[in-house]
Amino acid sequence: MRVVVAEDEAIIARRIARLTREILGPETTFALAAGVSEAREALKEQTDILILDLNLEGDEGFDLIRNRPSGEFETIVVSAHSDRALEAFEYGVRDFVAKPFTRERLERALTRIATRDSSRRFLGIRKRGEIEFVPVDDVVYVRGAGTLSEVVLGSGPPVLHDKLLDQLQEILPAHFDRIHKSYIVDLRRVRRLIVREGSRYFVELEDGTMLPVGRTKVRALRRKLA
Repeated sequence: MRVVVAEDEAIIARRIARLTREILGPETTFALAAGVSEAREALKEQTDILILDLNLEGDEGFDLIRNRPSGEFETIVVSAHSDRALEAFEYGVRDFVAKPFTRERLERALTRIATRDSSRRFLGIRKRGEIEFVPVDDVVYVRGAGTLSEVVLGSGPPVLHDKLLDQLQEILPAHFDRIHKSYIVDLRRVRRLIVREGSRYFVELEDGTMLPVGRTKVRALRRKLA
């Protein structure tokens, strides 16, 4: 694996690199970056994991993952700003490790990535004034609901998310696809693509649910479902 460590405190960056090599193996390669610009250059090369501090020489660490394609690389935040954990998960971060951290805590975060344990990924949803973390693997589809989004789950009633579909599309993994202006669906749950009278297209999900497909989305969707 290739790991980029974006951390402006040199002692901490070296410790993270040393522990990560011990955990992932001696073949692991590293790029250490103290600032956002330096880290951005490092990420131009194929990267598997970004270990990210949120304060990089006074700049915002989240700038490195904001608007990047989901799944391009995995991100672990290592930061003393634990109050920003929810924001981190909304950007699709795999784990948030609070400083000061132990080897064991960092190992848990890295192991989740090394074993591709996708059930550890969550959406943070505000509910009755509290934050509820919903496993991404439980999300069947998302429907636009005005200024909110309705997240339909496989194991319970739908929940409302305070982000628009465009914003959620940036957070969700690559197997979620925008099939319609009002719908994002987990393609792994699609049984088939259906065309009905009047050239109206729908996807049928595993549970029989029918969702509309925008005409401009049909060709690309066919390729993805093939």
